[in-house]
Amino acid sequence: MKKIISAFFAFSAVAAFAQTPLTYPEAQKLSTEYDYAGTKVADPYSWLENVDSPETQQWVQAEDKLTFDYLHAIPSRERIIDRLKKLWNYERFQAPQLEGGRYFYDRNNGLQNQAVLYVADSLNGESRVLLDPNTLSTDGTIALSGTSISQDGKLLAYSLSSGGSDWQEWHVRNVDTGQDLPDVIKWSKFSDASWTKDASGFFYSRFDEPKGNALKDADYDQKIYFHKLGTDQSEDALIYSRHDHPDWGLGGDVTEDGQYLVIVASMGTAHENRVYFKKMSGGDVQDLFVNADANYTFLGSDDATFYFTDDKGAPKGQVVSVDTANGNGVKVIIPESSDMLEGASIVGGKIFCRYLKDAHSDVRVYDMKGHQVSDVKLPGIGSAAGFGGHMTDKETFYSYASYTSPTTIYRYDVASGKSSVFRKPKIDFDASKYETKEVFVPSKDGGNVPIFITYRKGIKLNGQNPTLMYGYGGFDINETPYFGISRAVWLEMGGVYADVVLHGGAEYGEAWHQAGMLHHKQRVFNDFITAGEYLISSGYTSTPKLAIQGGSNGGLLIGAMITQRPDLWGAALPEVGVMDMLRFNKFTIGYAWMSEYGNPDKAEDFPYIVKYSPLHNIKAGVRYPPTLITTGDHDDRVFPAHSFKFAATMQADQAGDAPVLIRIEVRAGHGAGKPISKTIEEIGDEWGFLVKNLNMTLPAGF
Repeated sequence: MKKIISAFFAFSAVAAFAQTPLTYPEAQKLSTEYDYAGTKVADPYSWLENVDSPETQQWVQAEDKLTFDYLHAIPSRERIIDRLKKLWNYERFQAPQLEGGRYFYDRNNGLQNQAVLYVADSLNGESRVLLDPNTLSTDGTIALSGTSISQDGKLLAYSLSSGGSDWQEWHVRNVDTGQDLPDVIKWSKFSDASWTKDASGFFYSRFDEPKGNALKDADYDQKIYFHKLGTDQSEDALIYSRHDHPDWGLGGDVTEDGQYLVIVASMGTAHENRVYFKKMSGGDVQDLFVNADANYTFLGSDDATFYFTDDKGAPKGQVVSVDTANGNGVKVIIPESSDMLEGASIVGGKIFCRYLKDAHSDVRVYDMKGHQVSDVKLPGIGSAAGFGGHMTDKETFYSYASYTSPTTIYRYDVASGKSSVFRKPKIDFDASKYETKEVFVPSKDGGNVPIFITYRKGIKLNGQNPTLMYGYGGFDINETPYFGISRAVWLEMGGVYADVVLHGGAEYGEAWHQAGMLHHKQRVFNDFITAGEYLISSGYTSTPKLAIQGGSNGGLLIGAMITQRPDLWGAALPEVGVMDMLRFNKFTIGYAWMSEYGNPDKAEDFPYIVKYSPLHNIKAGVRYPPTLITTGDHDDRVFPAHSFKFAATMQADQAGDAPVLIRIEVRAGHGAGKPISKTIEEIGDEWGFLVKNLNMTLPAGF
């Protein structure tokens, strides 16, 4: 019986893929090869790494013409885009930040390309625009990438990023006048700004000015500087650097009382880090946690007593204190729970701990001695975030969202322990028609794989439901319930949405993370395959109706799924993916990922990496599923040549008629700060691609 069903699905998949063959742009094959730990590997499309060359630009233009001609001919595309615009056009807020008696928050009135920063002198008082990034460019491609407000609420340090780049340029604005001061900080990346208590200046991290291609070359030797307000950047004081470890990332955070600078050093994206501190009154940088034996996150201080979350001997996380003045060692304040400690904060003399209970939020409140005093009651299976503030604050704010409920902002009264709605969006989406359930599927490698499945109530499990599977699985990053307009429209289109919780994240602690990294990376892919097979065997969908999607490290996941199980999927959407796993460490910040993936130049890592590297596992003569690859020409996180080379190779080796297209967004990067107008167009293209290639019939009235 299983053989008959498999044969039916295979036949149906072939039928679904049958289309008029596309003629792809010619891509020259060179005889280039590289040596990896004694093994030579061909790289015929290495010339596409020179993204600014005339040859590459000609190829990009030809690919975009082919792709957009194909997508724009899909009849349902415009309807989908119109619905995305209508649904996206609702007022959205972020949780306010209280500084100096003023409330600062982001707000988008609907279809603004970038959210606008507002300030109000009281909680429900009249607000005014403090910074509108939409006025800085005509196409919305200059984004507000970072903000830091002085404790007196009078100064705003803010960073801007252009065209999707990770590079930040810092400026300072007077909150009272709304005018910028002359201060400008360049060549900062992956950095916050931390003000001194007297607002005389701030600490930030930066790299040296690039000597080559700022969007391609590797960035090493990050340093912490102090910028004194009113001076030129050339006069900034170097506070901390580690020339002996140029691959370390460095960040500084001033304690709330202004007495100390806490310095965190991390090696790439490694889970473990190091912590140092320095008295603001003077003296040398002192060691605190220097063995890189856990993940330490600074929460706050009470004079010389510092509070952290860590996972040393507690894989699911705990809250600890350390007396830096007397050297009394580490004291556990809140012990490890059976659930994963996602994060914590100290507000109003209370410790707010955000736990993950089977990958959804559970928030508990403790006093400073570690005694639980209450829970924060949440509406259901969803994700809560926020709970920021100071030791003396009487209130805090948090957000809550689920797959069918858009982000609502709540105010929490610390004294009473009660929550009240601060801002609730009004949206043209009927959430009552849909439901979410969490299932646990036995994985190939042992344990269970959680899947959040969202669908219209009364669904028929007949294998005919268009289904979109999403996953990430890496870098200690959680995959938890969230609301997205794109997902809401997918549900309205009659689709099922399945969010897969994969090894490699932090949903169940560091052991869960480590089980999906380095030489265990294949387990992530096995999890995803298991989830896909479950959705088919349970009747939610079938291969011709099953699409997969993921971005960045999730794009690597989708690339691996295309090459490992091309027979299982009806369509694939790999977004800004890490596709060339043998050269990822050669570009921009890619070297920092070796703590997660390994080093392809080392003999002990190469055999594992090459087995799953998407680019190197494409084989001629294989019928690959319909694939729409997306990237941005300014992506300096995952260099766009990853997607370029993957697309060129797939197009050359595709045996079937299913389309292999690449959509290259101009003046766009890895995704952060992307204008809503560009986001809507991209999603419209992706959903249109799925409608055509999953042979979907949209519901009446859509």
